Amino acid sequence: MVKSSKGSRSRTRGVLTKEARDRGMPPVTRYLQSFEVGQKVVVKLEASEHRGQPHPRYQGQTATVLRRVGRAYQLEFLDGGKRKQLIALPVHLAPAGGGPPKAG
Repeated sequence: MVKSSKGSRSRTRGVLTKEARDRGMPPVTRYLQSFEVGQKVVVKLEASEHRGQPHPRYQGQTATVLRRVGRAYQLEFLDGGKRKQLIALPVHLAPAGGGPPKAG
């Protein structure tokens, strides 16, 4: 048997696959949305944008915005009781609670 690949996108067929109507690039407002420090956000991976994409294991994770780092945001969350930090572009984030995102 050949040894299986262990890349960062391995075993993500379902996570990084879009529905037929959602294919292509996301709306510009997803790139321009802004978040306040302390706001809760959900990591929601955008498959068509590879830049600033967190590791797929954090898909669906709810995190708190710590600060802005250039165009991206530094997030903090608990992973099995351990504090972790993550940096992601706003296209890969959504406001927790389902509220509408604020444009930049």
